Amino acid sequence: MDKKATSANGMVASDDPANVKLSVWEKTAYSFTDMAGNLLYVTISSYILYFYTDVFGISAAGAGAILLVARIFDAISAPVWGSIVDHTHTKWGQSRPYFLWLAIPFAIATFLAFTAPQIHGTFKLVYAGFTYILAAGVVYTGIQTPITAILPSLTTNGQERINANSFRMVGGALGSFITSTFALPLVTFMGKGDDKVGFMWTMSIFGVMAIILLVLSFKGMKERTIAVQKPIPFKDSLKATVGNHPWFILVVSFVIYWVAQSTRNGISVYYAKYNLGNEQLTSVFNGLQVLGIIATIMIPLVVRVTNKTMTMIIGLAIGAAGQIMMGLVGNNFTLVIIAWIIGIFGASIAVAMPFSMLADTVDFGEWKSGIRAPGFLTAVGSAFCIQLGSGFGAYIPSTIMSAAGFVANKTQTPQALSAIHFTFIYFPVIIYAIVAAIMCFYFKYEKMETQIKADLAERHAKETAGEEV
Repeated sequence: MDKKATSANGMVASDDPANVKLSVWEKTAYSFTDMAGNLLYVTISSYILYFYTDVFGISAAGAGAILLVARIFDAISAPVWGSIVDHTHTKWGQSRPYFLWLAIPFAIATFLAFTAPQIHGTFKLVYAGFTYILAAGVVYTGIQTPITAILPSLTTNGQERINANSFRMVGGALGSFITSTFALPLVTFMGKGDDKVGFMWTMSIFGVMAIILLVLSFKGMKERTIAVQKPIPFKDSLKATVGNHPWFILVVSFVIYWVAQSTRNGISVYYAKYNLGNEQLTSVFNGLQVLGIIATIMIPLVVRVTNKTMTMIIGLAIGAAGQIMMGLVGNNFTLVIIAWIIGIFGASIAVAMPFSMLADTVDFGEWKSGIRAPGFLTAVGSAFCIQLGSGFGAYIPSTIMSAAGFVANKTQTPQALSAIHFTFIYFPVIIYAIVAAIMCFYFKYEKMETQIKADLAERHAKETAGEEV
């Protein structure tokens, strides 16, 4: 049996050497978690609106309402899952068991979400809403939460954590690339003209792949630094938000940003099908998202030259430039693709920054209130924002399209085509401008970070000295 030692903060840690270098296999296993998650979740975020309107036969307004209500429910579940994982203690660890426990439910729930049974009216709306909440909310959030939570338990070596997270990012990008590139061609091939059948077969294939990846990730990783401490009461977690202005700025900005991100992903299939005349171009649009890795690699350099806030604003500006260019080049396919790639570079920078900046708001919250609540602050600042923003990113464009007279699988009127064009091209530009304006308020808090870290280090030193006396 391993010996245990109790630290000054009440945490219990194993004496096993946790400061280890992870094997290539273990880091690869970690990458499988995000690969599996994106394999199914990106399919949902990219194609569920199209599936509802053009395959299942739900109106654009009805589909948008379903996604909005579901996303609000999903957003609420994010901090709940964070608490569940924090209170999990098994022989396999805290986070790792969920990759095994939720692998099959995740695949089944996603399959059901893309199944179109012969039902009508209210029953159709209820079925769509229930299966969507189950797949994209309850089960996916249960997968996504431990993906982030497990990293500190794999090793205490800071460089190894960075390396493992890089593997994870590559795995996630590959998962997105697979579903974005091959989903619609598989639907066409497997369905042989019947998209209902095509989606069922495609999701069966992706589901089996996700199960295998999650089981391999469960088997390939080991939680070495499992610490147990008294959970922070929920009311104390809320106190960490009081006066935490940079956290509120990030939360508001990230929610609004994900309205644009969801719109770009969800409306691309409509733009390709109705405005460009070829829905298979959606696979090209989404497949090119993998190029965002190039921009992500450049982020540390840009931050060193400028700062984190400016880096995010630069990303928003590049993304807006790509969108505007796409709107100006007409149907010239080559120029459309170039503009789309520029937009990908900008979006990849902008979407990455809030994740790294959230850690600084945890420090600010502790500095301001004396309460450190990383789980709650990061859960709300990431999963909550993504879910809520994505809901509005589906609802608002679908409402605009519906008001313009959009009817699925019909020749669209000029008004409907203009609505699709606006929501896909210029609506994200407006969102980017709003987010950039909000982020300007973050500059002064970023300038305070050095002093905050120094103050916290001094405070922790005094607390430790007091406990030793």
